[in-house]
Amino acid sequence: MKKIGQLVASVLLASVPVVLSGCVQQQKQEDVPQFDTINVVENFVIDENSVPIFPKKAALTTDTAQRFSIELPKRCTVDWDNQAVMSIVPEEPIEIVRLGVGDDLPDLKVTNYEFRELSVKEALDKLLEGTDISVIEDGELNETISGSITTGNLADSVELISKIGRAYYSYDAVNAEIHLDNRAKWMVKMPKNEAIIMALLDAMHGADVRNLLVNWQDKTVVFEGNYQTEREVAKMIADIASKKYMIAWDVDVYRVYPRTDNPIIWMNLLPAFGDKNVKMSIPGVVGRALVVSPEINTKTLQEFLSQQSNVVLISQGTFSIPNGWQSRFDIGQCSKEDRLETDLTIGATGTYGDYGGTDKLDAKIVLRTSNGELSSFNIPSDIGDNYVIIGIPTHSFVTTPETLISPFAELVVFMSPRVISIVDAGTIPQGTDMPLVGDALRDFLGADL
Repeated sequence: MKKIGQLVASVLLASVPVVLSGCVQQQKQEDVPQFDTINVVENFVIDENSVPIFPKKAALTTDTAQRFSIELPKRCTVDWDNQAVMSIVPEEPIEIVRLGVGDDLPDLKVTNYEFRELSVKEALDKLLEGTDISVIEDGELNETISGSITTGNLADSVELISKIGRAYYSYDAVNAEIHLDNRAKWMVKMPKNEAIIMALLDAMHGADVRNLLVNWQDKTVVFEGNYQTEREVAKMIADIASKKYMIAWDVDVYRVYPRTDNPIIWMNLLPAFGDKNVKMSIPGVVGRALVVSPEINTKTLQEFLSQQSNVVLISQGTFSIPNGWQSRFDIGQCSKEDRLETDLTIGATGTYGDYGGTDKLDAKIVLRTSNGELSSFNIPSDIGDNYVIIGIPTHSFVTTPETLISPFAELVVFMSPRVISIVDAGTIPQGTDMPLVGDALRDFLGADL
């Protein structure tokens, strides 16, 4: 019995090291450090603690800063539920002032002065003989001028000679110098009405006047240009003051994807809305413009298109012009995101008035890309009519040999024109809380034609 007990004890003791050995082995496995996956890219070790290294970027304005504009909320929003196709705004003065004219010239008299076939500088040098005032050309002036001044003061004479030679002068009294340049800077003091401000800005954009500095708080616009620029802007201001009308367009731009391998069946528009609601069909080099009644608007058009296709709003906005002028709407400026179609620009000229014995809006709409004109349409329409431009293939904007975009995808442009009448504030009827709308507004506007 004693031997058997010793044997059992020996077996128990022998098993203890085995258990302890297992514990030690498990502890050693838990002590092994765990490492994250290490990536090696071009001999650089990249882990979670690595600092990213980027290539040096050129000193250019970032895209988001480049696109910043105070005008965008005003220009890229359309309230389709509260759109007034005809409206009245009170007349307010618009003034243009040249900046940087310098000091006042001395109060000197000029009599019996003549100049023949001279440059502006030569004419002024001859005029200022015997004085200590010198003339300096800061810009290139190639005009040769002739004229005579019977009597006047020095300031008027210098202004006249400069204007004849399409030059601008400024006087530095400290150094007794008259500086001449072929360019100048002006400030336009705008009215308070933002519709008029936007109309003038759009007209200036249409006339290719660039680098506009708009102070929306002070309602002023500063621009720079030459003699031709000054004349264009002065004519716009005079036009707003004389013709009393502005024309505006509210715009939606869609990309339409057919749900099948078939194009949009536009003939279905007629049974859907009725023949009377599609007034005109105007073909272009590419596409077609439809003049439609108010029954076809952004909501009903999208409902019609959604039966055959998926509709994506590419861009939305508004632009306006003085009567008879031109402007443009840059789709990319008001686009929801960068797309192929954002290279497109919608140009417009328009005149509201008598058209063959009736009051119509006579407009020309031009679609342009960076490669040139894509198509154009001459569209006469009544107040309240809308335009629907159809049949512009999305492939017109594809620049690669192959694309995933369906060949039947197309661009659809919806445009709703508005007429804004600028009238003397004293002629607007008082004593009523109801605005002029409908026939009353048409009768009021018709009296001004």
